[in-house]
Amino acid sequence: MLVMDMTEGFLVTVATLCYYPVKLGLVGMVLYVVILAGNLLREYLNRRQGERPLIDNFRHKLVHVIQDTQHKYLDLELEKLIQQTEQLANTNNERLRFIVRAAPGIGLMGTLIPMGIALAALAQGNMPEMAGMMVNAFNSAIVGLGTGVVAFALALVKENWVNNDKNEIRYLAELTSIDHVLMDPKTTTNLNPLNETHVIEGSL
Repeated sequence: MLVMDMTEGFLVTVATLCYYPVKLGLVGMVLYVVILAGNLLREYLNRRQGERPLIDNFRHKLVHVIQDTQHKYLDLELEKLIQQTEQLANTNNERLRFIVRAAPGIGLMGTLIPMGIALAALAQGNMPEMAGMMVNAFNSAIVGLGTGVVAFALALVKENWVNNDKNEIRYLAELTSIDHVLMDPKTTTNLNPLNETHVIEGSL
C-alpha cells in the first residue's frame, strides 16, 4: 500500500506540474498557427503573381548541375537534385503536420489535468474551484481541436501546392535530360532523320 500511495502521489505531482507548461504550449501552438496562416496567405499572393520559390531555386541549381556535370552522369545528378528539392519541400510542410498531430494531444492533456484538480476540489467541497477548472478543461479541448483542424486545412492547401511544384520540377528535369541526349554527339547521328534517309538511299 505504501508503494501504491507513493506512486499515486508522484503521478499527481507530475500531472500538476504539467498544467502550466501544457497551457503555455497550447497558447504557443495557436500563435504559431496564426503565423503559418499568414505565411500561407503571403505565399498565395506571391503565387498569383507567378512567384514559385521552390521551382525558382530548382532552376538556379539546375543551371549549375548542367555546367558542372559530365553528360554520362547527368541523369544521376538530376535525380539527386530532385530528391533534395522534394526533401526541402517536405521539411517546410512538416511544421503543419506537427501541429495537426500535437495540438489535439496537448488539448486533451489540458482537459484531463484540470478535471483531476476539479475532482479533488469537489471532494473538498470547493465548488467555485471545481467550476473554474472544468471551464479551463473544456476550453483546452476546444482550442486544441480547433487548432488541429485549422492546421489540417492549411496543410492540405500547402501539400497541394507542393505536389504541383514537384510535378513541375520533374517535368523540367525530364526536359533537361532529353535536351542533353539530343545534344550528345554520340546520339546525334542516330537521332537525325536525315541520316536515316541517306542510309536508305545508299542501300537502294
